[in-house]
Amino acid sequence: MRNYLTELIKRKDLLVYLVKSGLKAENRNSYLGYFWWLLDPLLNVLVYFFLIAIVLGRGGDDKAQYAVYLVIGLVVWRWMNTTVTTSAKSIMKYSSIINQVYLPKSIFPLSMTFTQGFNFVFGLVVVAVFLAVFGVVPGWQIIYLPFIILVQLLFLLALSLFVAYICVFIRDIDNILSHILRVFFYASPIIWMGRELPEQYALFVQLNPVATIIESYRAIIMYQSNPHFIGLLIIAVISTLVICTLVYHYSKNEHKIIKAL
Repeated sequence: MRNYLTELIKRKDLLVYLVKSGLKAENRNSYLGYFWWLLDPLLNVLVYFFLIAIVLGRGGDDKAQYAVYLVIGLVVWRWMNTTVTTSAKSIMKYSSIINQVYLPKSIFPLSMTFTQGFNFVFGLVVVAVFLAVFGVVPGWQIIYLPFIILVQLLFLLALSLFVAYICVFIRDIDNILSHILRVFFYASPIIWMGRELPEQYALFVQLNPVATIIESYRAIIMYQSNPHFIGLLIIAVISTLVICTLVYHYSKNEHKIIKAL
C-alpha cells in the first residue's frame, strides 16, 4: 500500500497531464472551443427552465427564485454526472498505454474527477451570473463553499474509483450506469422543489447524499443559512474510508486489471 501511494505521488506530473489533455480534448473540434464550458451549463438551465417553469407552470410563483434554484442544482449535478460517466471508461480508454507501461491504474479515474471539477468552476461562473441577474445576494455563509466543494470532491473520487474498477470486469455496468444516474437525478431535488415531494418519500431524500450536497449549496448561496454539516461530515468520512479501501484494493489487484484488459 505504501509503495503504491509513493508511486501515485511520483506520477503527479502524469495526473496533471491527463487533466490538461482531457480539458483540451473535450472541445478540440468545436467552433466555440472553451466557451462551451460556460455555454453548455447555461443552455442546460434554460431548457429545463422553459419546460418546467414556462410550459408546465411548476416551480412556484417566484420564477426568479426558481431560476436560481434550478441553476445551482443542475450545475452541481453536472459535475457528478460527467464524472461518473467518464470515469467508468477511464481505465479502458487508456488500455493501450496500460499494457505497455506500468502505471497506477487508479490515476485514470482520479484524473477524470479533477478534469470535470475544473469544468464545475466554470459552472459556478454561470451560477454567479444568475445571482447577479436576479438580485440574489449570498450571506456570510458563502465561506462554507470550499468545504462543500471538498466534500463533493471526496464523494466523486470514491464513486469514480469504484465505477472505473467495476467496469473493467463487468462491462455491462457501463450500459446501465446512465439509467442509475437518471434515477438519482429524479430522486434528488434538482429540477423539483422540496415542498413538491410527498411526505412519505421525504426519508429517501434525507438519506440521498446527492440531495444533501445540492441542498447545502443552495443553503449558503440562496437562503443565507448554514449547510447540512452533519450530513456533509458523514459523506466526507464515508467517502474517505471508501477511497482508502479502493486504493488498497487497486494496489493488490493491478495484475487482474491488466489481465482483464
